[in-house]
Amino acid sequence: MLTSTICAAVSAAGLGIAALTAYRKRFLAATRIAAFSLVPIGLVLTGIVDWLTDVVFKPSVWAGFGILALSALLFMVSRVAERRRVGGGRKERTAAEAGAQRDAMAPGASAPSLGPGRGASRPQGKAKKSADGEDFSDIEAILKKHGI
Repeated sequence: MLTSTICAAVSAAGLGIAALTAYRKRFLAATRIAAFSLVPIGLVLTGIVDWLTDVVFKPSVWAGFGILALSALLFMVSRVAERRRVGGGRKERTAAEAGAQRDAMAPGASAPSLGPGRGASRPQGKAKKSADGEDFSDIEAILKKHGI
């Protein structure tokens, strides 16, 4: 009863402010204020306010929330215990995932191709010296080592 009286007073005050705003020729703002001010009385008329006050002021409802929180806590503890027992930590799981990806590929799929590519016209011998006289043989050796 008290909550419905408070909500009606809030709605009436909001509609009064909306009327003053409309008087100042700010109709868009007045419409928004009127819309917001009608929400509390709408909640009272639908019964949501009574339901909320029943939820807040009943000890049995709070006991139910406590039991739900205990259930969630027990669920999380069991998940942590299961991970420690079975899968180990994050490092072990990422290593296992990497191993599964490696096993999923064909055996020779990760080996680099050592043959000449399409349209390769240069010899596979030593690297040529550039016009400046620099020798890129060490860079070419590194690239060959990595299969590039």
